[in-house]
Formats: sequence, structure tokens, C-alpha cells
Amino acid sequence: MSNMTVNDAIGQALAEEMRRDASVVMFGEGVATKRPELVQEFGNARVRNTPLAEGIIAGTAAGAAATGLRPVIDLLFAPFLCFAMDEIVNSAGKLRYISGGQFAFPMVVIAMTGSGWGIGAQHNHNIEAWFVHSPGLKVVMPSNAADFKGLLKAAIRDDNPVLFFVDMALGYQSGDVPQQDAVVPLGKAAIRRTGRDVTVVTYAKMVDTCLQAADTLSAQGIDAEVLDLRSLKPLDTPAILQSIRKTGRLLIVHEASAMCGVGAEVAALVAEQAFNALRAPIVRITGPDAPAPSSHVLEQAFAPQARAIVAAATRLMDESIPCT
Repeated sequence: MSNMTVNDAIGQALAEEMRRDASVVMFGEGVATKRPELVQEFGNARVRNTPLAEGIIAGTAAGAAATGLRPVIDLLFAPFLCFAMDEIVNSAGKLRYISGGQFAFPMVVIAMTGSGWGIGAQHNHNIEAWFVHSPGLKVVMPSNAADFKGLLKAAIRDDNPVLFFVDMALGYQSGDVPQQDAVVPLGKAAIRRTGRDVTVVTYAKMVDTCLQAADTLSAQGIDAEVLDLRSLKPLDTPAILQSIRKTGRLLIVHEASAMCGVGAEVAALVAEQAFNALRAPIVRITGPDAPAPSSHVLEQAFAPQARAIVAAATRLMDESIPCT
């Protein structure tokens, strides 16, 4: 184990995969400038800065993937993916199916998302659910340094396009990271805290917020289980259902807005497949249906906070809450 930041864990995963497989290349907005160590080791042919042209970057990656390369592209901020929707969703996501499996598109698209830097609405927008809804794509959103490394390695090795979202507030958080080839499989959630009273399903930086809330709840005699999805597509359905069948109460927390979000899918899944296990209504705590503010104070109000999670979980434990 070695302690490092999330940004360093991403760099380590890239370097290890580029050493392991000569077909792995990286290009995008400022990648060679941000990661000069990769340029020094692998050269300009495999690590390149590009113009600020997201559609061209993503289209080039789709073409490179179809010819046998494994491109990793960095489009900086999640809202910039709007400029590359045709190339990612309509080409990379669909052409493997349309070609009858004759082509594979092993490409990774990295983009930063989430509040914490005060960069305003045009750079901060949690749009992960857009890509979860798109056939042919996989979507990953880790919460800690070890998973950033392990999931990125798995994403690079996958034969499908993977959207790899980096919650901006996590970039400089540190944690223990395995030095060996510790690949974290896509589609596997992780229980960050076991509990018996309420299941809290979450992902990305909200995991830490939920763990803080769980500590407070524990002091109040409420035992919360915190489930980190890690992979939004494929979704770890068995892990979600197993937890809710144990606790009987479900609280879903994410920073993206509620409407058609990942939490809505989790709620529907539980309602359809584990309704009889529920002892209280399903509750979601999310960001508002509004553009993200640039003010730090307003950003804090925009993102779910531990006190709101504590209040919601406490209400769920109230025996007066109807079960139907």
C-alpha cells in the first residue's frame, strides 16, 4: 500500500496500463501538460495535448478504438461532453451493436464533475445519468483513491466505451492505494459501513458525506449501512437488494438532481424487486433542479449535507411513517 491523492492514483493507473499494453494511448485537453511524467516515459506519440474540440477528440478516439487502439481521452469538465454527444453516444456507444460485433470500442472518456471548486454552472453539472441512459456505454464514478486506480484499470481493459467521472472535490483527497495490479471490476458495489436499520445508497464524494452522517446516526442508536455504487452502469443489483432486504429502509443520496437520476433507477429497482422487504417509504436526497452556483456558500447549499441525511434517516426510523 502507498498513500496518495486521487489525481496521483489516476496517473499511476495510466502509467501501469500503458506499460502493460502498447495499444493504450492518451490524448485530450491539457493531458500532456498535466501529466509530463507520462510524456517523458511514453513519448509524444502516446500522450498528446489536443485543441479544445471535444467532438473531434471523441470522434478520433472512437476511430482509434475501432482500429485496435485503447484510447483514454480527457475532456476536462462534464458539461463539455455536450459537444461530443454524437461521437460518444451515437457512434462509440452504438457501432459495436450495429456492426454485429465486428468492431469494438475500448475507449475511456474522463471528465470532472461536481461541486467544490466554485467554477459555475457551465463547468459543474452532474450529468452521469445521461450516459447511464445511453445503450452501449458504461459509467463509473469512484469515491476514493484505491477505487480510482482499480476502476480506471478495469475501464481501460474493457472492450466498451466507459465514461469515467472524477468528482472534482476528491482530486486532492488521499488514501491508501495498492501497488500491485489491483483491478476493481466494473459493476461491483462496495459496502463502506455495515448496518441493520437503514441502507444508504450513494456514490462519488457523497460517500464521505454519508459516512459522516452514519457516525452521527450511530450516536443516536441508528445503525446505517452505506453502500457505494462505484459503478453506475452496470449497476450492482444483487448488492442493493441484499442490503435492503436486511434493513428494510432505503435512503438514496447523490448530488445530481432527482429527476430521472440514478437514484430514481435504484428506487424503481427496489420497489419492483424488494417491495415486500420495505418497512418505510423510499427517500431520496439530491441536488436541486437548478444550474450549479459559483458561490462557495451557495455550492454548499446546493450539494446534500450530512445533517439532511441524518434528519431523513431519523424520519425513516419513525414508526409512524406508513409502510405503503
